[in-house]
Amino acid sequence: MDNDKKFLETLLDMLVSEPKMVKVERIVNERGVLLQVDVAPEDLGTMIGKQGHNIQALRDIVRILGLKNKSFVSIKLNQDQKNKII
Repeated sequence: MDNDKKFLETLLDMLVSEPKMVKVERIVNERGVLLQVDVAPEDLGTMIGKQGHNIQALRDIVRILGLKNKSFVSIKLNQDQKNKII
């Protein structure tokens, strides 16, 4: 059942410039599966993409993978709170 996590980690390793900083945590609850993603701060822009297209494409892909396994899978991108502009 960890196929979704491994698949997302493989995709992210190819997408980001610092693959060693990629961490994916898989949380299962009554609503489905949540994949929490941590990447290096420099890679956040690449992860999100222009107008959010990259993160939306990743969410679509893992959601389809989840449908194959009869579960709801979503992605949450964790952002470093220290670098946030208020």
